[in-house]
Amino acid sequence: MGISGKRRARREVGENGAQPRVNLYDEVTQKIIGELEQGRFPWVQPWDSRVAGSPGLPRNALTGRNYSGVNVLLLWSAAIDGGHASQSWLTFRQALEAGGNVRKGERGITVVYADRFIPEAEKTRAIASGEDAKAVPFLKRFTVFNVAQCEGLREGLASDSAPLPEREIIPQAEALIKATGADIRIGGSKAFYAPGPDYIQVPPQPAFRDQINYYRTVFHELSHHSGARHRLNRDLSGRFGSKPYAREELCAEISAAFICAALGIVPTVRHADYVGSWLEVVKEDNRAIFRAASHASKAADYILAFGEAETGRIAA
Repeated sequence: MGISGKRRARREVGENGAQPRVNLYDEVTQKIIGELEQGRFPWVQPWDSRVAGSPGLPRNALTGRNYSGVNVLLLWSAAIDGGHASQSWLTFRQALEAGGNVRKGERGITVVYADRFIPEAEKTRAIASGEDAKAVPFLKRFTVFNVAQCEGLREGLASDSAPLPEREIIPQAEALIKATGADIRIGGSKAFYAPGPDYIQVPPQPAFRDQINYYRTVFHELSHHSGARHRLNRDLSGRFGSKPYAREELCAEISAAFICAALGIVPTVRHADYVGSWLEVVKEDNRAIFRAASHASKAADYILAFGEAETGRIAA
């Protein structure tokens, strides 16, 4: 059984049981490695085009909160595998709270929750030594089911938004790009973010064979832009071909996919030739994909917040 943690629906789904950190990191990492090796990217086309559904970030149907980090990749992949049109998910117990239930025989998908805690012994040691207490990271797993796997759910749960026509997506993307206030220079034949002078350069949109790729490319570069020291302060010092460079590219690719999904734009991979370096990084460090997805979520949230702020100003 792979990382999907697929199990039969039942009342005891292990929602409160903590698992050994190393095992869970290994499970998720092995799933991502397997998909990369098969030429399948977890953040590309997070739905089956044959299924009538809308692109978007996975969310909890009861709370309305979006999933983040590596959970987005896992749930997108599960939606494709299960042929689910919806991006809304519930735990077994939440389905009951919503007045329904998971259909008998349905299989769930494991998502993870990362946090830190300070053991009592460490608190005591810190008090005695006068030093700061050190927090210990941990992961917990939860099994969730797509709303399409449930029945009898009450009305009014968080639902998928209607898909936007392709040409209507572009103005929304333009509005977000403008709201960031980033120095974006149009021209030339290369796309890049220059950390020193702090600007982005991309080719003119007509130069793109599929013009929607212009927006995907800008969001990739804006994700790099978000990592500047005076913004989210990621390590942008890596040279082309280095592991720090590969880690930052992986972060930017996933972040751009998250932003595109939030705007209703189908994500894609701009730098498929980086897969080899991504694999190398992920294989040698079972936490690399967790870190990349976590940084990507923070970058996407940072960029999308500009659009939310602009919407709030207009509404006011």
